[in-house]
Amino acid sequence: MKTIAITVLMLMAFSGLSSADQTLMIFGNANMDGTIDQDDVSYLEGIISGKLEKTNLSDADCDGKIDQKDVQQVSAIISGKAESISLIDGSGRTVTVKTPVQSAVPLNMRHACALVVLGGEDQVTGVDETVVERPALFPNLSTRQSVGKVKEPDVEKIISLHPDLVLTFTNSPLPELLESKLPNGTAVVRYDLSRAASVETEMRALGYLLGHQKKAEEYLKWYRETMDMVESRAADIPDGEHVRVFMEREMKSATGPSVRWAYANGTGYTDLCELAGGINIAAGQIAYNGDLETEYVISEDPEVIIGLSYQGGYKDGNRTAMEAYRHQISGVLGFEGTAAVKDGRVHIISGDFSIGPQLPLGAAAVARWLYPDLFEDLNTAELHRRFLTDFMGVSFDPEKDGVFCYPAEGC
Repeated sequence: MKTIAITVLMLMAFSGLSSADQTLMIFGNANMDGTIDQDDVSYLEGIISGKLEKTNLSDADCDGKIDQKDVQQVSAIISGKAESISLIDGSGRTVTVKTPVQSAVPLNMRHACALVVLGGEDQVTGVDETVVERPALFPNLSTRQSVGKVKEPDVEKIISLHPDLVLTFTNSPLPELLESKLPNGTAVVRYDLSRAASVETEMRALGYLLGHQKKAEEYLKWYRETMDMVESRAADIPDGEHVRVFMEREMKSATGPSVRWAYANGTGYTDLCELAGGINIAAGQIAYNGDLETEYVISEDPEVIIGLSYQGGYKDGNRTAMEAYRHQISGVLGFEGTAAVKDGRVHIISGDFSIGPQLPLGAAAVARWLYPDLFEDLNTAELHRRFLTDFMGVSFDPEKDGVFCYPAEGC
C-alpha cells in the first residue's frame, strides 16, 4: 500500500511543467503544493482539529502521528531552523537529511552546478571527475577532493569527508556501490535534475536542505521566466507546422551502422524538443533511448537532426570534435536525402549546458534551431552569459571560451 501511495505521489509531482502544479516532496508540505509555508501550518491545524484529512506529506517529523510536533517542524523548516528534513527523492525513497547541510558531495557536474547555483559552494567538500575536468566552470570546486567517477565512486574518500549529503542520479551508482557501503546517517539523495517536469521542485528541495531558500527562489524566477518565454511562443505554432526532429547521441552502437542511438521520450534531452514545439520522430518507437533503425529515420524525413555531444562544453573551446560529429551524421548513408541534411539543419549540442539547472538554455537553443524566425530575437548566448555570471559566479564568455553548439549559431 505504501508503494502505491508513493507511486501516485510521484506521478502527481512530475506531471506538468510548472512548479506551481508540482508537489514539493518534503514531509511537512501538508497541502501538497509546490512549497512549504504558513498554509501548511494552517492545514496541519485543520488535520489536528479533525476538519481536514491527513495527506501523504503531512507527517513532518515522520513519527507516524499528526500533532503539534509536526506544526513545530514545519515552522522550523520555514524559518530555516530545522535540524533535519525528510523528503521523498527522485527514486521514490524516503531520506532524512541533517540540516542545514554542512558537507555535501555531488557525484556529477550537474549536481555540483545545482549546489553552486543555490549558494552552497562552500558546503561542497568533495566532487567527481566531471567537476575536476571543468575548472573554467568550477574554479573553486575543481580543486576539492576528488571521489572518482559517479558509476564507481571511491566510497572510502567519501566517508573521509563526513558528508551530511551525497547527491547523485536515480540510477547511478547502484545502491550496492554507494548506500550499502556508507555508514548509517549519511544521507544519499537521488535527483536526476534533468526533467522539465521536476527540475524546479528538486532545486527548491535542495534549497531547503542547504538553508538557502531565498537563493533557490531567485534561480527559480529566472528559470520560469526563461522557460515561459520559450513555451508561450511554441504554444502558438499552428497544427501541421510543428518541425519534425530526430534526436541522437554521439555513441557507437554494438549493432553497427544500420542503427543510430536515438532519444525517444522520457528524458531531459527529449524535453528540449517538446518544450520548443518540435515533434520527436522517435517517440513511440523505442522506450526512452536506444538503438533505432537508420531506415526508419530516413523514412520519416526529419527536418532537423540534433546530436548530443559531451565534447567541448566548458572543458575547452575546440570545435573539431563537434564538427566531426556533425559531418559524420550528414554522411550516414541515406541521410543525404533527408530535409535536415539537404537544408543544412544538422545541429550538435553540448550536454554540458543543455539540461540540469541550465535546462532553459538548452530549450532556448533548440527553439532557435527549430523556428529561427519565431525566436530570431532570442539571444541565447546572452542568456547563457547571464546564468554563468548571476548564478555560477564565473566570468566566462560562452562565445569565446567554450563550445556548446555546432554550428555556433543559436548558442
